[in-house]
Amino acid sequence: MSKSKSGRGPLAAGGIAAILASACCLGPLVLITLGVSGAWISNLTALEPYRPIFIGVALVAMFFAWRRIYRPVEECQPGEVCAAPQVRVAYKVIFWVVSVLILIAMLFPYVLPLFD
Repeated sequence: MSKSKSGRGPLAAGGIAAILASACCLGPLVLITLGVSGAWISNLTALEPYRPIFIGVALVAMFFAWRRIYRPVEECQPGEVCAAPQVRVAYKVIFWVVSVLILIAMLFPYVLPLFD
């Protein structure tokens, strides 16, 4: 059984950690903007103490994803997913989308007071 070297696992972990990191701050704003309301939205602020942990996990996962996605094509065996150019481009696009999500999660609490 060969180990997957596509970068999909770390990339998915980074995306999930970015979503969790922004759930406490950005989540309620997005829900209210979409018209969802209710007292339960305030429960999302319970995730605030875990935000640095989620951001740390996201950054570590993104580092491992970057190592796998941006490695030379020569390291890929013929027939592996990483050898297909379309897959490599798709993973790079997803990598940068997730990177932007993590950046938003990191900067949102500092930028939000500017809009008051």
